[in-house]
Parts: sequence; structure tokens; C-alpha cells
Amino acid sequence: MKNRTWTRNRHADGQNLVGRLIQLVTFGLLSVALISTASAGPREQAKRIHDRLAGVPPTESVLQLMEAEVDIGQPGTAIDAAYRAMEDPNFYNVTLKNFAAPWTNRDQSVFVPLNDYIATVVGMIRDDEPFNSLLSADILYIGPGSLPAYSNFNNDHYAQMEARSIDMKSGLTRTSQSAITGLPPSATAGVWTSRAAAEAFFVAGTNRAQFRFTMINHMCNDMEQVHDVKLSPDRIRQDVSRSPGGDSRLFLNNCIGCHTGMDPLAGAFAYYNFNETTGSIEYTPGSVQSKYYNNDTNFETGYRTIDDSWVNYWREGQNQFLGWDNSLPGSGMGAKSMGQELGNSDAFASCQVKKVFKAVCLREPENSADRFQVSQMVSSFKGGYRMKQTFAEAAVYCMGQ
Repeated sequence: MKNRTWTRNRHADGQNLVGRLIQLVTFGLLSVALISTASAGPREQAKRIHDRLAGVPPTESVLQLMEAEVDIGQPGTAIDAAYRAMEDPNFYNVTLKNFAAPWTNRDQSVFVPLNDYIATVVGMIRDDEPFNSLLSADILYIGPGSLPAYSNFNNDHYAQMEARSIDMKSGLTRTSQSAITGLPPSATAGVWTSRAAAEAFFVAGTNRAQFRFTMINHMCNDMEQVHDVKLSPDRIRQDVSRSPGGDSRLFLNNCIGCHTGMDPLAGAFAYYNFNETTGSIEYTPGSVQSKYYNNDTNFETGYRTIDDSWVNYWREGQNQFLGWDNSLPGSGMGAKSMGQELGNSDAFASCQVKKVFKAVCLREPENSADRFQVSQMVSSFKGGYRMKQTFAEAAVYCMGQ
């Protein structure tokens, strides 16, 4: 009995020793990491800024200039180093392309060809176009004249731009959708009315996909996160059954929560469609697309879309937290005015900053210091909606990590 007790004690002592060793090793590794971060000099910090923004090492001459800017330690000099890093074409051709690509498809994949949506995002960031106009401006970026002309019916222009490795930093030209695609200026709504977005989100369905993926990509909230069953259901369309499976509780406790906010806003897309036969976006002013009447007998007394009016019910209730701009009316006609409503919200600004932080720092904000930095970057971003400034601020913040 005594020997068994002694054996158990030795086993326990061994476990404690192993546990203690693991703790010491872990503490040692953490200490080394902290010391390494804290001791990173201007040269290493400058290199990290360049690596995070351009994805490639800087040349020796660029590194020396950036090192000096980081080493000065005056307000704004490290930001200057970040802007210098963004002069590298890889920032546009790789970093920004991969940044925007997932927004252009339902799978949210980065492995998609260059298209007008991506090119317009890259061009807007390059030119410091106010990014809150992303969903409302009459804007389009195209490549040089040596390429096949932009077409409403295919993506050949951008596919060839990518195949020929044409630099987007120098090769993109700003123009307007109305001048190139034939859409009336009032019907243009930034990337919403790009051919790529139409093909991905206006095709078939009921045009709710365009709204839902906008919430994910540009407001950083999926529909479950803005679910509110307390708002009026008077704009919910006829295709939504009020008693799915014969049980009205499913509608009252689930379906209504998303549709009560989404349907009144998605009315702005009533005149848009993507024609799979022609491969082009359609705009039918004054004539609601037939898809809005799909399954209209599910609940005939539901809302029947008669125009492209929209209203933001989320200005009331729990989704006031999205931070709507009170200088805007909160209702209107068409996608352009609805894009202004979303683009000027606090949620839109916060979403862009968080996405940049993750892209540059390679992680989500993790602690109080990160969250404070993000809040500061949001305030800075709203000062002019300049995305390059946001990328620079993120790179400088994370240069020692």
C-alpha cells in the first residue's frame, strides 16, 4: 500500500514537473516574441510596412527612404513611409485586387477574374475617391485602349487586362458608367450597377441577393445580425408566406425579422435585372422586373411592388445602432439614393476600417488597444472617406507586430 502511494506521488510530481516545464517554455517563447517586437528597429518596421501593404519586399533604395521616415518619429512620418510603400504596383495589382475580389461573387472567393467591380474599387482607392460613394456614384474604371473595348455583354476587357499583366496603378482610367454602359446617370449606383455585381446578384432570384451581400460585404452584418421582429411588416412582399408550413409562428418569430427591413430597402432595385441570355445588365425605368412578382399568390394581400421606392425602417428600433445619417431623408426612389443612405452610415465606415485592419494586420482586432485604434481610424476615415489613409494607418499601427 505504501509503495503504491509512493508511486502515485512520483507520478503526480512528474506531471507537475512537465506542466511547469510547459509553462516555462510558453512564457519563454512569449517573452522572446515580446522582446523581438519591442526591439524591432526602424529598418525592420519599415520592411514590415512594405510587406503588409505591397506583399513583396522593398528595394534597398525604397527601404532606406522608408527607414528614415520611420526613424524620424515625428507625427506623420511613418504614414509617409506607408504611402511610399503604396507606390509599389503590387499594392494595386495584388493587395487591392484580392481585397475587393470576394465582394464580387456569392462564394466570396478571391479566385475570380479581374472585372469592372474590382477595377472600380482599385481605381477609387488609388485616386482617393470618397469611398462612401461606392454604392452611388456614376463611376467606372477601365483599362487602356489597346484592350478589347468595354462590353456590356462580356468581361473580355478586364480578362485581357489581367492576362496581359497590365498594371492597374498606371493602366486604369476613370470614366462614368453612363458614358460607357448607356445607363442613365440617375440609374447608376456605383459597384451595384457594375456588370460583375449584376451577374452575381441581380441574376434570377428576387434581387434580395444584391442587398444581402451588400450587408455582408459593406456593412459587416449578415441578415441574422439585424434581425428585428418588432418593426412593421407592411412592406414585406407577397412571395413571403405568413404561415410557412401552416404555422404562422415561424413567420412572426423568424421570417419577419429579416424581411421587415430588407424588403422595404430592396425595392430600390425593382428596375434591375441581369439577362443571362445577353450577358448584360437590364434597366427598365417605370417597369418593375417580373421577378418581384414571383410566387405572388403566397400571400396576395402582402406588399406588391409598383415602383423603385425604398424606405429605411431600420432608422427605428434596434438597428439604429448602424448609425444612420440624419441629414438624409431615410427614403427615396432608386438604387442611387439608397446607396447614399448605406454609404453614409456609421456601419459602412466601421466595416471598411475593420476589413482594412484585417487585411493589413492579418488578424481581427483582438484587444482594447486594437479596438481603440479601429475607432480612431473610423473617425479619420469619415473625415474624407480616403481608403489609402486607412491602409496607411493600419500598416503603421501593426508595423511593430
